[in-house]
Amino acid sequence: MISKARIKQIHGLERKKNRLEEGLFVAEGPKLVGELLATLQPCYVAATEEWLATNRKRLGNAETDVVTDEELQRTSLLQHPQSVVALFPIPHSEASLAETAQRELCLALDGVQDPGNLGTIVRLADWFGIRHVFCSTDSADIFNPKATQATMGALARVSVHHIDLLQALRQTTAPVYGTFLDGKDIYSQRLTENGVIVMGNEGRGISAEAAALVSHRLYIPPYPADRTTVESLNVAIATAIVCAVFRSPRTA
Repeated sequence: MISKARIKQIHGLERKKNRLEEGLFVAEGPKLVGELLATLQPCYVAATEEWLATNRKRLGNAETDVVTDEELQRTSLLQHPQSVVALFPIPHSEASLAETAQRELCLALDGVQDPGNLGTIVRLADWFGIRHVFCSTDSADIFNPKATQATMGALARVSVHHIDLLQALRQTTAPVYGTFLDGKDIYSQRLTENGVIVMGNEGRGISAEAAALVSHRLYIPPYPADRTTVESLNVAIATAIVCAVFRSPRTA
């Protein structure tokens, strides 16, 4: 049985202030929680008896509560709860964008504010073997429950850093890529295996300050190129296309 105080704590972690104060984030569902258990130890788990019976050995010293479907409904932040709600400590990882970009490909998000987009981009990074995502301080928080849920467990393998992005880009000597309407056709460019791919805000795209630091301006053309289409692509979809091209055989 789960206490009212615990339910209040879990719901309070929807707010960034509370996440920072407690150093905890919420993960839900067998897929997400199962992936995170590979690299993180939870401090608390509320789950159905069946889930706990299968996974208890993986929980270490975590406090646990067996909950009914009704209790899970009251506890969960999801519209449709999925067997388990867990609290994990927020991991603290440090990496330099400039140093990382010298040896591998990484993503930089300039003001991506929708948690669902952020989580989806982290999931894409995992799919395309990108281990580090650097976010500007005005981007969404990856430990927002919606963002965490959208990663589908990619947080177990992808490190997300919230940094002063402009300062980091100024220190970067590796190639810095970004997408623009006046850029060069991405499909015709020779792309490097290392560097930074900058993706911009959902409405305004890459900020003028960050754009000034982009060394390679790219463009994702519609098909056919002269056809009238929608004005722009969703930032997560655009990220998927760009990453796919970078990982294709045409990469230098």
